Amino acid sequence: MADEGMQDGGSTAFTVRFWGTRGSIACAGPETLRYGGNTSCLEVMCGDRRLIFDAGTGLRKLGQAMAQEGPQEVDLYLTHTHLDHIIGLPFFAPFHIPGFTSRLHAGHLLPDRTLHGVLKDMMQAPLFPVPPETFRANVSFTDFEAGDVLNPAPGVTLRTAPLNHPNSAVGYRIEFDGRAICYITDTEHFEGRRDETVVELVRDAELMVYDATYTDAEYPRYRGFGHSTWEEGCRVADAAGVKTLVLFHHEPSHNDERMDEIAEAAAEARPGTVTAREGMVLEA
Repeated sequence: MADEGMQDGGSTAFTVRFWGTRGSIACAGPETLRYGGNTSCLEVMCGDRRLIFDAGTGLRKLGQAMAQEGPQEVDLYLTHTHLDHIIGLPFFAPFHIPGFTSRLHAGHLLPDRTLHGVLKDMMQAPLFPVPPETFRANVSFTDFEAGDVLNPAPGVTLRTAPLNHPNSAVGYRIEFDGRAICYITDTEHFEGRRDETVVELVRDAELMVYDATYTDAEYPRYRGFGHSTWEEGCRVADAAGVKTLVLFHHEPSHNDERMDEIAEAAAEARPGTVTAREGMVLEA
């Protein structure tokens, strides 16, 4: 892992913070305190530049923290628009504060839909009482296609690829200062072979955050749901030469005790494997 330093007058710190680690539905309660009950939301810092990935319920607390910092610009990238990954959007404080600029991006909707259209459909009666038009900040919506290479800031490159998930999803490889953090969630592996699209996207990455919703033993009951296993995460990480595997998108029924068992088994199977916890910060 690289040391924090200065490059061209700016920080080269490259970190990911987990604001939401749970999959499918938020499940806050005493049985999920250690690993968290909020749904998917990651904050990646590329030096001084903040990128957000997914907008689950964890986005609300991140937005509160950003509001305390004052007006700023931020890019928010979605893997897809299933409810657990976008439900935090209406409650993201920077959308409601003049002076903030938020750019939202999605790569799975074209040509039939747009991100703005999907959010507008969600934020209308009888589903939600307040439409996106009430946002007081500068909020924009951009649709791209999976496979596109994006450049959100000088020195930051996002490589994208399609994932195997109902209604489609996008995986991300964030490159900064010669290092890579990959975010691969809501994807179902192919039994008996590796998903080569994923393997190539994550090759030689410092960190791979991976959909580990199930165990191999549980998976047959959920075939076709669009999720993977921690064991497959290990196999993909080995095939791609990933340095650190991070288990993510925890199954709602997996309480802290069950998650402890999974974390221990995964770390034994592939030493160095990390199981994401809400609030955890990792450096690439």
